[in-house]
Amino acid sequence: MRRKVMEYTGERISRKETRRRSEEQGRMIYLFTLDKYWTLDGAVGGSGAQYINHCCDPNITAAIRNGHILYISRRAIRKGQELTVDYHFAKDIERIPCKCGSALCRGTINLA
Repeated sequence: MRRKVMEYTGERISRKETRRRSEEQGRMIYLFTLDKYWTLDGAVGGSGAQYINHCCDPNITAAIRNGHILYISRRAIRKGQELTVDYHFAKDIERIPCKCGSALCRGTINLA
């Protein structure tokens, strides 16, 4: 438990570019906010971490340390088990339904 699983990598972009890319149509969005100014776009040079799915009771958690986004295990993860993380989408944006199947599912990817 509490071990580094992988790092979320991608192109480092400004908040202005983040807004532009998030409004682009026909493009997969893999944006992860690093701090007040920087976002990582996992669609450009990503490590594969951008494909980790949401779950309301995830087995990994994100930690930002020294300008890096690290995924850390929350509990033991068996070989072949899907990696999941709580996306923590803001409550004030469009609500996205969640169907993770967890007993703790809140019904939305957004925070309550």
